[in-house]
Amino acid sequence: MKAKNLLFLALALALIGTGSAASAEESATNTSAYANEKPANYVVLKGGIYSPSMSFDLDNFNGGREHLDSKTGFAGEVAVGHYFLPMLAVELGVGYFESEGSPAAQPGETKLRVVPMIATGKVFLPLGIFEPYGLAGIGAYISDINVDGNTGNFRGSTEITYGFHAGAGFNINFHNHMFAGLEGKYLWAEPSFGGQHVRLDGFITTANIGFRY
Repeated sequence: MKAKNLLFLALALALIGTGSAASAEESATNTSAYANEKPANYVVLKGGIYSPSMSFDLDNFNGGREHLDSKTGFAGEVAVGHYFLPMLAVELGVGYFESEGSPAAQPGETKLRVVPMIATGKVFLPLGIFEPYGLAGIGAYISDINVDGNTGNFRGSTEITYGFHAGAGFNINFHNHMFAGLEGKYLWAEPSFGGQHVRLDGFITTANIGFRY
């Protein structure tokens, strides 16, 4: 009888030991997997250029029209984002871009300044450290224009104008908490300055650096 009790006790201890080892191994595996997951939130800084795709005309208040050539200018943005899935994120950003130019037929200069507030959806293709993506979104654009020339001066600001943007880019993940990449997007928006419409359509190309948390 005592031998049977000792045998049952030995079996019970063996089963407990096996279960504990399996539980410890599973816990270690889960901890390792969690450690390898990227944080869901991130902040990204972007700097680059704005390239308008067209020129425009404005009334010169002397009975005529003045043709203005748009030129490439600076573009920057800061954004925060959240991964809802490994392949899907939503990003909110605010930035600044500008374009300088000159009247085509008259001496002078023009300066267009824009503050965009945008919401962007991104679809990623996770490929290890390389992470390409496509993007699309909407934006609100606060614009200001200043034209100085021999035929007259014009200065105007606009209320919020809404537009769309789409593009693509890629991230290179240095580790789970830091990444860098390139991004290009095309925007469509048309603010009005005193009844005169100016199309902002053009490319914004930036180099990015981001931090996940």
